[in-house]
Amino acid sequence: MREYHQFIFISVQLNGISIGLVNTLNVHIMKNYLLLLFVACQSYTALAQDNGQEPYMTKPISGIKEVFVKTSGGSISVSGASGQTSRVEVYISGNNGNGQLSKEEIKKRLENYDLDVSVTGGELHATAKNKTSGFFNWKNSLSISFKVFVSKQVATSLNTSGGSIHLDNLNGKQEFNTSGGSLHVDQVTGVIRGRTSGGSINVSNSGQDIDMQTSGGSISATNCQGTIKLGTSGGSLRLEGLKGNINATTSGGSIHGNGIGGELITGTSGGSINLSKLSCALEASTSGGSFHVQFDNVGKYVKINANGGGADLDLPAKQGIDLDIRGDRVNTNIAENFNGTKEKEKVQGKLNGGGPLVEVRVNGRISLNLN
Repeated sequence: MREYHQFIFISVQLNGISIGLVNTLNVHIMKNYLLLLFVACQSYTALAQDNGQEPYMTKPISGIKEVFVKTSGGSISVSGASGQTSRVEVYISGNNGNGQLSKEEIKKRLENYDLDVSVTGGELHATAKNKTSGFFNWKNSLSISFKVFVSKQVATSLNTSGGSIHLDNLNGKQEFNTSGGSLHVDQVTGVIRGRTSGGSINVSNSGQDIDMQTSGGSISATNCQGTIKLGTSGGSLRLEGLKGNINATTSGGSIHGNGIGGELITGTSGGSINLSKLSCALEASTSGGSFHVQFDNVGKYVKINANGGGADLDLPAKQGIDLDIRGDRVNTNIAENFNGTKEKEKVQGKLNGGGPLVEVRVNGRISLNLN
């Protein structure tokens, strides 16, 4: 069967900015591009809804223990901050680059949607779904977002295909997923499970059990504790003031960390690693960049592998440590309280009587300093 190819120009106008795609595509590929553009438009209008827009609808609620929200084109936020009236706010905008619609136009377009906000047995269910399948009617589609204000002791299950998700001041089990937006979590305690296919992750002042993953964005984690698992396939990692059992990896970006306590397992296939003020056990590797690490206190072990660049290693001068450092060349300022061998390509022995093992393997130069 012959495939028919077309020359296509697609232009999307977002707040005065034109995005154009010019290519020779078959029909199948064309549909994939249109889907990506559709998600991009949804994300844009979802952001616009945070720009002082009045809610289309507000519903008072009470006695909520669980929140279930699902929307195909907007953002979701759930807040348990004190001093707020418990309620659900619904925001509606157009997906065609014209975010502001009249109430008459919204009412007309809502005929193609199932929009429901209901409370049953302590459960809040808020749903917005297009009645028609497909996305080729995107010029007449809507971005429907929800803002939920509840008490702090609430669990959530949230899903959106085109917007960001925000959580703050909650205690309980939180599960949330977006296909096209970022994730923001602040002051949340409990089990935290977040996924995004195309956005960044920001988590702060949270803890207990965190697992957040993105396929295409950077991750920033600040002042969190507990069991923490973070992963990205295409962005950088920034870790600040974390304490606990931490596993944070990236396939394509750099790693920056500061003030880490407990245990840190981290690695990147395509960037450098810079870690400072560590008081933890450490396992770290990079296949494509340089490595710098500075310890205030070495934890129960240190294992470092760097295949694509040199390494700078700063260790506490007065702590007892076992050293096994090997590279193309090892430079060190170790002068006293050391029992072992110092050679051109390795330093091996006991510092201050010995202690946790620091094992380093680098295909390059190593600078080993005591501070």
